[in-house]
Amino acid sequence: MKIEILGTGCAKCKKTFEVVEKAVKEAGIEAEITKVEDINSIMDYGVMITPGVVVNGDVKIAGKIPSVDDVKEWIQ
Repeated sequence: MKIEILGTGCAKCKKTFEVVEKAVKEAGIEAEITKVEDINSIMDYGVMITPGVVVNGDVKIAGKIPSVDDVKEWIQ
């Protein structure tokens, strides 16, 4: 499973990364978590407001920090 955190490195983007890491660990799932900080790559997903979360190429959320429960639901 590939999870991408879309964001330029702001506090909300860093918090989103932490939330995703926690959810993956709690769910006991193998996942590659990467940060996408290039604005053009972020816009390629159609995301105009960060942070965003992409799971296996599918944008799950943009513009706000997801909850741990939200992320667990997306990855299960």
